[in-house]
Amino acid sequence: MTREEKTVIINSLAEKLREYPHFYLTDTSELNAEQTAALRRLCFEKQVSMVVVKNTLFTKALEQVEKADEELVKVLTGSTAVMFAAEGKTPAALIKEFRKSNDKPVLKAAYVEECVYVGEATLEQLANIKSKNELIGDIISLLQSPAKNVISALQAAGGQKIAGIVKALEERN
Repeated sequence: MTREEKTVIINSLAEKLREYPHFYLTDTSELNAEQTAALRRLCFEKQVSMVVVKNTLFTKALEQVEKADEELVKVLTGSTAVMFAAEGKTPAALIKEFRKSNDKPVLKAAYVEECVYVGEATLEQLANIKSKNELIGDIISLLQSPAKNVISALQAAGGQKIAGIVKALEERN
């Protein structure tokens, strides 16, 4: 492979790293052609982009986009497939689903919500992580709940409480 070809690959990987906020480093070795095709099909269905990479070229791409965390670089050994995703937990759920019938892929590390997760033990944690939009939705529903209670209490009994409050305020003056 020439230097120019390597540069093109590094730039392509760096562009993917800029495009997708989350990525998972996995080991897909020992999967046969049929299993690999099934995994790629599942990735396509879940809108996850999977690319098998050379570890040294991926390390250079990480350095180029300033995401070359020491923990990520350490796990770049052996066969590595990178799963890029817009949603942080999608690849974890995909891996769990695929592993119901296969031993691989094995999670090496993940970069989700600007945090690094290392090792297979973090897969369950990653599958349960909430996205930014889900957290915002939870906060909004928590904030709306007290306001809804006040409004429903005021509307109860045909507005008699509001009339009573207004009358009490008038009598004060």
